[in-house]
Amino acid sequence: MSLAIDFVPVERAGDEWFVAGVVALVNRVYADAEAGMWDDGADRTDASTVAAMIGAGELVAAFDGDRLVGTVRAVRLDRGTGEFGMLVADPDVRGQGVGRELVRFAEEHFGGLGCDTMQLELLVPQAWKHPVKEFLRSWYTRMGYAQVTVGDLATGFPHLVPRLATPCDFLIFRKGLPSQVRAGD
Repeated sequence: MSLAIDFVPVERAGDEWFVAGVVALVNRVYADAEAGMWDDGADRTDASTVAAMIGAGELVAAFDGDRLVGTVRAVRLDRGTGEFGMLVADPDVRGQGVGRELVRFAEEHFGGLGCDTMQLELLVPQAWKHPVKEFLRSWYTRMGYAQVTVGDLATGFPHLVPRLATPCDFLIFRKGLPSQVRAGD
């Protein structure tokens, strides 16, 4: 596999076919990754949300040739902190490094902007262990991320709470970016 990873050009926010492809990929991956956490029929995202991310310059895509194989949302939270979320890799190429390369891209991008910290949030059920979420917790930890706090979903994302099938927390993880990645060091 030969990956090409970059921010999606903002002009593609109006490309209905491309936006629909991103929505389908994200919802396909999250249907498994968050099974049992959402009410039946609840999708992780929709076309207007994805188009808004693209229009804001926040969506990174990974392509193998012309084929979309992964995406991640990458935003700058403040002067020193970048964040990635909604990370997905096409299940047909899982285990081939797409997710890791998308995370690396986000880390290098924000390091190049002078950020010294990366953050991610992981939604997890409060009363039971979800196998995919446990895998992700371990995977992020192996990549150098450490949980720093538990966020209040009702405060941070009140619009999501009514769609949940089970009470959830979102865990906030952070990782210091090495100085050789940061601009000017």
